[in-house]
Amino acid sequence: MALLKEKVTSIHHWTDKTFSFKTTRNISFRFKNGEFAMIGLEIDGKPLLRAYSVVSPNHEDHLEFLSIKVPNGPLTSKLQHIKLGDEIIVNSKPTGTLVCDYLMPGRNLFLFSTGTGLAPFMSIVRDPETYEKFEKVILTHTVRTSNELAYIDLLNNLNQDEIYSEITKNNFIYFNTVTREKWEREGRITDWILKKELWKVVGTDDFNPELDRVMICGSESMTFDLKKIFEDLGSKEGSTKVQGGFVIEKAFAEK
Repeated sequence: MALLKEKVTSIHHWTDKTFSFKTTRNISFRFKNGEFAMIGLEIDGKPLLRAYSVVSPNHEDHLEFLSIKVPNGPLTSKLQHIKLGDEIIVNSKPTGTLVCDYLMPGRNLFLFSTGTGLAPFMSIVRDPETYEKFEKVILTHTVRTSNELAYIDLLNNLNQDEIYSEITKNNFIYFNTVTREKWEREGRITDWILKKELWKVVGTDDFNPELDRVMICGSESMTFDLKKIFEDLGSKEGSTKVQGGFVIEKAFAEK
């Protein structure tokens, strides 16, 4: 295991609770879209690392990460104050279960996220291979307030993007919901699924465990609820060893 040092090249504060940043990328750092890396800072001469999914797709020459800000968090209390030119540490061995290879082949791919759980899906929805494997790619993002909808402009315009329109060929669907303020789509994603409203709004057939595949990343409660919903619908969980109908990420960035 090697610890790589990367320089911060860009920082964006979405809200007082979330921010994202870009860094340089060592030529030796390879990852599959959807994986996470252990990243962090050197504190008192020792590396302090936490799991962070890589936002940027693996064909980009930089790395990007999305983080929460925890006032007393051992890492994020310091990470949220990084400045341009600062160095972060990246473990050279990424891993994770949110990789298309760990799903059985299928028709539609549903990506369910809350909060910063959006991060791994940002690389997956910009990966040409995702669209070769699935007819439609549906990304849902649920947050408390609309200003937490990170990357909303990029996602709303992905099908029209000069570069990515060639990849998505209009087969990408972005669906966000907000739980704590007035918004065009309100409520928890679990309710949208249980009432079968989600499939209608995104224009797909009802979920079929034989054909449709699912990835889940976000709060523990949402992950647990969705896991049960899809198991009840007849889908089986996959892992890095066995392909399944759905996969979840058990490694959370700092709570």
